[in-house]
Amino acid sequence: MIIIPARLSSTRFKNKILCDIGGVPMFVVTARRVSECDEVVIAVDDESVLDIAKTHGLNAVMTSTSHQSGTDRINEACRNLNLDQNDIVINVQADEPFIEPENIAKFREFCKKRQNKAFMFSCYKLINDELVDDKNLVKVVTDIDDFALYFSRSRIPFNRAECKTYKAHLGIYGYSVASLNEFCSLAPSSLENTEKLEQLRALQNGKRIAMLEISSESIGIDSAEDLKRARVKFDF
Repeated sequence: MIIIPARLSSTRFKNKILCDIGGVPMFVVTARRVSECDEVVIAVDDESVLDIAKTHGLNAVMTSTSHQSGTDRINEACRNLNLDQNDIVINVQADEPFIEPENIAKFREFCKKRQNKAFMFSCYKLINDELVDDKNLVKVVTDIDDFALYFSRSRIPFNRAECKTYKAHLGIYGYSVASLNEFCSLAPSSLENTEKLEQLRALQNGKRIAMLEISSESIGIDSAEDLKRARVKFDF
């Protein structure tokens, strides 16, 4: 199952999940795209967003407004949906309206095949240094087996020597319901609170995150500037 956490309030871009993508709210566009791959449920925290989802024929569940992360919100949704502990849940961020369905399908198979080899899963794409200093574009460094070593809003690795290629993290996660429960039982970590990146909670607690490299033209909409870039690139 794919679950999309859709929190209405946001600090960097007010009500960004409702921003207009070709005349449709962004979270609806995201849900429609990934629905080609699997059943989709939207985890919302506001009645108005629930109503919009229903108007567009989408499945949605209400969750608390107090969650500190999208993963915490998805965990509540899993309880509401009575999912089995061994079920794999794919978390697609609501601000990924241009993510390619074929990449979600590829990621789903990656999670299934490696379910017992990692605590959770995520994706990255290779980029040059043109956008690497954008704090809204999260970077990741990995070990030789593509397990995540660290995520940051800063440039990593720092280019003391020449570095032409970086790994940009994409807002897609996968985990079993059991791993999700364990993650949410952990206290928010100091690194998570510093960078405002929830995946650092797992790393700081010694958990392994397996990363899948994909090729993607998607632009995550984390700011008004991202939206402007997307409008130019995708002509909407």
